[in-house]
Amino acid sequence: MRVVVRTVSELCITVGALIVLFVVYVLFWTGVRADGAMNHQIDVLQGQWAQQTAQPRTTAAAPAPSGPASPKAPAAYRPGKPFAIMYIPRLGFTWNKPVLEDTAVNTLKKGLGHYRGTAQLGQEGNFAVAGHRRTYGDPFKDFPKLRAGDAVVLTDGTTWFTYRIDKGPYKTVPTDVEVIDPVPRKSGYTREGRYLTLTTCDPEWGHSHRLIVWAHLDSTQPVEAGRPQALRR
Repeated sequence: MRVVVRTVSELCITVGALIVLFVVYVLFWTGVRADGAMNHQIDVLQGQWAQQTAQPRTTAAAPAPSGPASPKAPAAYRPGKPFAIMYIPRLGFTWNKPVLEDTAVNTLKKGLGHYRGTAQLGQEGNFAVAGHRRTYGDPFKDFPKLRAGDAVVLTDGTTWFTYRIDKGPYKTVPTDVEVIDPVPRKSGYTREGRYLTLTTCDPEWGHSHRLIVWAHLDSTQPVEAGRPQALRR
């Protein structure tokens, strides 16, 4: 009987240790690796941009009533590769994440993922982006703090794009793919425009639902003009 009790106790201790190690891996180590991966993606982008000699895209001097003029469409994004950096002041003035093409598992370990088939940055349609709520750097941990009027700013190295959130966070189910339509019906938009959709999981440590915010392109400016107002303290 003593042997049985001792064996069961040792098994429980072993299982408990494995659970603790797994929790440490999920909470800490994946975050450390993801932070390093995201910083590397940003370094890659900034290195590429530093070598660019092309002139910045032409933007409108003043926004028309329907919004800023759309810059020239960029080249097709390469799967799994970074093409922009996103800033969301509401999540902290040090918050910035690379945006990569596609939402594959390995891609989302290195940053935010652009839904393939949705609009390109700043173009007509819906530029849709996904990110982890928890694990792999917790990029969208504070997603529920986002509010209407908040700025979401992106740059592709030549242009700053400032979007303004109109609605969210909106809670839905993973099968609700209409949220990334060119004109997402539940967003309140009724006509074509230049929109941004952000998505993440809910609840915080689960994935049974999704949280969504929708935004419209409010302004653009060349990088030579300095940081946009939304990023100035």
